[in-house]
Amino acid sequence: MDSINKNIILITGSRKGIGFSLSKYYLDNGHIVIGCSRYESELQHENYKHFCLDVSNEKQVNDLFMNIRKQYGRLDVLINNAGMASMNHTLLTPLSTVTKLFDTNFTGTFLFSRQAVKLMKKNNFGRIVNFSTVAVPLNLEGEAIYAASKSAIEQFTKVFSKEVACMGVTVNTIGPTPIATDLIKAVPKNKIEELLAQQAIKRLGNFDDIINVIDFYLDSKSNFITGQTIYLGGVFK
Repeated sequence: MDSINKNIILITGSRKGIGFSLSKYYLDNGHIVIGCSRYESELQHENYKHFCLDVSNEKQVNDLFMNIRKQYGRLDVLINNAGMASMNHTLLTPLSTVTKLFDTNFTGTFLFSRQAVKLMKKNNFGRIVNFSTVAVPLNLEGEAIYAASKSAIEQFTKVFSKEVACMGVTVNTIGPTPIATDLIKAVPKNKIEELLAQQAIKRLGNFDDIINVIDFYLDSKSNFITGQTIYLGGVFK
């Protein structure tokens, strides 16, 4: 994917962190970016449009896609970045936390992916990138529910990619290591160090690491790659 052809890119969870950085990157490269989050964004750009919604609310998601259909008539790329984490022992995890995690991480990914393909299939082209985490292959203690919600995304990616391959749509997943964002601010330093020790490349990830993998998935030459998960940091299943 390059800036010669202006793509319509939808990025969930775009108000801050990884989503914000991805939005700025693709805007700087000449694309049109549609973002969404629960709250207003500070990102101001002539080619950026922001929606406030709950990614697990079906009506709000459907309304967003209706708006995209009316204004742009198509969607080229969906990046399902929105997510939340909760580091806690399973015995101390309330049901409300489980519900919130699966609603945001999995249900949101499902709703956006389903609606995105309805737009993408008209042009027989589309790229969907979902977010997992190295907490899945590393089986990290204290992250059972978070890892389970992301594992569900990986399995969804595999099956969904088969269902939509005939429509010219690829679906892949990226599994980042810890990135210096709000998501890990509350995690004790020793826990981060223990995680890094399990990686082949023992450092925190950064936005450029993530952009590199996503650009690979979005590249026009990657049309034979679907249903895959790439973990960062030298972590593998």
